[in-house]
Amino acid sequence: MSHVKNMTEGNIRKIILAFYFPLFMTNMLQQLYTFVDATIVGKGLGTDSLAAVGNMGSVSFLIIGFSIGLANGFSVLIANAFGAKDETRLKQTLGAAIKLAVIVAVLLTAISVSGLRVFLQLLQTDPSIMGESLIYGYILFGGLVFTISYNMSACILRAFGDSRTPLTAIIVSSVLNLALDSLFIFVFRMGVAGAAIATVLSQVVATLICIRRILSLSFARLKRENFSNERSVYVKLLKNGVPMAIMNSITAIGCMVVQYFVNGLGVACTAAYSACSKYLNLFMMPACTAGHAVSAFAGQNSGSGRYDRVRSGLYVCLGIALAAFLVLGSLMMFAPEWLARIILTDDVSVGYAVRFLPTAGAMIWSVDFLFVFRSTLQGLSKPLAPMLSGIIEMALRVSIIVVFSGSIGFMATAYAEIGAWLGAMLLNMVVLLIELRKKCPRTSWRTTRWLHPGKMLSR
Repeated sequence: MSHVKNMTEGNIRKIILAFYFPLFMTNMLQQLYTFVDATIVGKGLGTDSLAAVGNMGSVSFLIIGFSIGLANGFSVLIANAFGAKDETRLKQTLGAAIKLAVIVAVLLTAISVSGLRVFLQLLQTDPSIMGESLIYGYILFGGLVFTISYNMSACILRAFGDSRTPLTAIIVSSVLNLALDSLFIFVFRMGVAGAAIATVLSQVVATLICIRRILSLSFARLKRENFSNERSVYVKLLKNGVPMAIMNSITAIGCMVVQYFVNGLGVACTAAYSACSKYLNLFMMPACTAGHAVSAFAGQNSGSGRYDRVRSGLYVCLGIALAAFLVLGSLMMFAPEWLARIILTDDVSVGYAVRFLPTAGAMIWSVDFLFVFRSTLQGLSKPLAPMLSGIIEMALRVSIIVVFSGSIGFMATAYAEIGAWLGAMLLNMVVLLIELRKKCPRTSWRTTRWLHPGKMLSR
C-alpha cells in the first residue's frame, strides 16, 4: 500500500518528482533494453538483421501504440475515480477496462498476425530482409496479449500513484531479456527469432509482477459484479481511450510512410533510420515520462477539482522537459558519430546517421514539450485535441517526406520528424492554455509565475 499515492494533497514538486523518477527509470530501462537488443542484433547478426528488426518498428508502433493509447485513456478515468475517493466507481471502471482490454488483445493479435505480410509489402520491404522481418513479427505479435496486459496493468498502477512496481517489473524483465537475447543469439544461434522470443518472455514476467501488485490492493480487488457494468461505463472508457488510441495509430501510419520511403533508399538507409529511431525514442524518454507523470497527476487532481494544482504540476514537468533537451539534444548535436558507431558497423549507414542526429537533436525540444502539453490535456479527459494533433503529425510527416525525399534523400526523414513535432506541439499548447484559463478563471495568466512556480507548489 505504501507505493500508492494520493496526489491531490501535499507539495506538488515533491509529489511529482517522487512519482517521476521510478517512472523515468522504468521507461528508460524499457528503451535501454530495446536499444541494447538492437545493438546485440546489429553486432551479432549484421546489418541486414538489424534492418529487419528495425523495419518492424513502425508496424509494431501501429498495433501496440493503439493498445497503449487505449490503456492510457482508460487509466485517466481510473485516476479520476481514485482522486475522487469513489471506490464504487473505481471498481466499476476497473472491471470494464479489463474486459475491454481482453477484447482488444484478441482482435489486435488476429489482425497483426494475419496482416503482417501485407503490412511489410506496403512498406516496400527489401526482399533480402523480408523473411527475417516476418519471423520476428509473427513471434512478437503472437505474444501481443502479454504486451497489452503489461501496459494495461502498469497504467492502472500509475493511476494509483504507484510508479515503483512497474519499475521493479521492468528491472526484472530487462535483465531477463538481455540474458535471453545473448543466450538465444550467441549460444543457440536462433537469429532474429531468438530476439523476438526473449522480448515476449520478458513481457510475461513484467505482466505477472504488475498483476500480483494490483491483486494485493484491497480497493482494487474485484468481484464478479464489478465486471457486469452499465453500457455508460464502457462508453465513457471508449470515449476517452479511443481518441488516444487513434492518435497513436495515426502517428504510426505517418511513421510507416516514412519507413516506406526509407526502405526505397536501400538497406543502408533502413539500418541508419533504425539506429536513429532508437536514439530518438531513448532521448525523448525523460520528457515522455514527464508527460506520463503529469497525466496521472492531472487525472487525480481534476477528479477532485484541483485545477490550480494541475497547472502548477504542468510547470514542474515542463522544467523536466527543458532539462532533458539541454542534455540529450546537445549530445545528439555534438557527438553524432560516436552515437552512430555504437549500433552501426558499416561506414555508409554511419554517414547517414551522422547527418540525421544533429538536425533532429537541435529541435527535439519541440517533441519534449509536446509530450507534456498533450499528456496534461489527456489527464484532464480532453482527448480530442491530442487526437487532432496526431492527424497533424501524420499530415506534416507524410507531406514533407513525399515532397523532399526525391531532392534531399535520407535527410527528408529528419525534416519530416521536426515538422510533425512542431505542428502537434503548437496545437496542444494553445488548446491547453485555453482549457486552463477556463478551469482557473480567477488567476490572470499575464501574472502567472512561469519563472517562479515554486511559490505555488504547496497549494
